[in-house]
Amino acid sequence: MNRLDELESQSIYILREAYNRIDSLSMLWSLGKDSNVMVWLARKAFFGRVPFPAILLDTGNELDEVYAFRDQYVDEWGLDYINAICPGYEETDPTLTSNARAAARKTLGLKRVIEENGFRGIFLGIRRDEQAVRSKERVFSPRGEDGAWDYKDQPPEFWDQYKTEFPPNTHVRIHPLLAWTEVDIWRYIEREQIPVVPLYFAKDGWRYRSLGEKDITRPVQSNASTIEEIIAELETTREPERAGRTMDHDSEDAFERLRQAGYM
Repeated sequence: MNRLDELESQSIYILREAYNRIDSLSMLWSLGKDSNVMVWLARKAFFGRVPFPAILLDTGNELDEVYAFRDQYVDEWGLDYINAICPGYEETDPTLTSNARAAARKTLGLKRVIEENGFRGIFLGIRRDEQAVRSKERVFSPRGEDGAWDYKDQPPEFWDQYKTEFPPNTHVRIHPLLAWTEVDIWRYIEREQIPVVPLYFAKDGWRYRSLGEKDITRPVQSNASTIEEIIAELETTREPERAGRTMDHDSEDAFERLRQAGYM
């Protein structure tokens, strides 16, 4: 069994274990490469159908190509789709940086959709290699009723043994892709022929490595216009994946505060 087979098997196990153990699940679907892989894995895990809602936390400021991708694949993949409108900028914490406040809209939107629908568990497509704070995560990550995350008090997870029983008021974030890397994601997309938003492929010397809202995301210089070229680029570059996310150029403290408050 090669690495992609092992990662796929582990992720499908996590998806099925969560579905078996936790009531009222949903999945965040940002329409980026990672969340598309997660939806693909869920369809594999549950025989072609995703048995829980897929949620876009919609700020109204997503890239146009992202909305076009959504409009096509909600129907093509037969998703039970929730378009969760996020609160305005004025409702965010004024002590955060302007970039972090833009991102915090999604935190508030997530809290609202959880409260309105009573979701006890949420699947997210984050990876440990993506950002320093995310490296502290667990696969099954308990949160308080307000979505707050205490990264210093997380359950141990050894040998793929996950804690799946929590007190009644606990909300759980589940991360099926935590062990994957960016290169793993692209190799899997290539192998499985998973559709992705065209913005990932270079045009006129620029492409997006990570997709976010229009006001906090920028393309990076690149000539990689195919998946094969993207993989080759990633095998040599030292540029961080989220170099085009303006929020990630703020202090580490700003991002950690967002994560503690419930950011993805």
